[in-house]
Amino acid sequence: MITVNPLEVEGMFFTAVCVELPKTNLLIIANEVGYIMCAALDVDLLNEKLADRKIVAGRAVGVRTIDELLHAPLEKITESAKEHGWKVGMTGKDALMLIA
Repeated sequence: MITVNPLEVEGMFFTAVCVELPKTNLLIIANEVGYIMCAALDVDLLNEKLADRKIVAGRAVGVRTIDELLHAPLEKITESAKEHGWKVGMTGKDALMLIA
């Protein structure tokens, strides 16, 4: 099943996507600037092969719900995310507020 819902975080709106897969979930919270995602995100690919696209993205590991994704520390971020003030270890929520 795929669910797509609006998500309000401190008065700012994002899109939350959950794709239920066998034995795991694919989780994404996004707006028009960038997104955070579960560990399925290949940050190295974005930094190396797609660097010219300047994708603003971050990855959290071990999350199973959108709420966990919001509160988990980002384990890896893109180079373009750093330009928006993102840092490894900050929560997904804090990162999203920097691109709201």
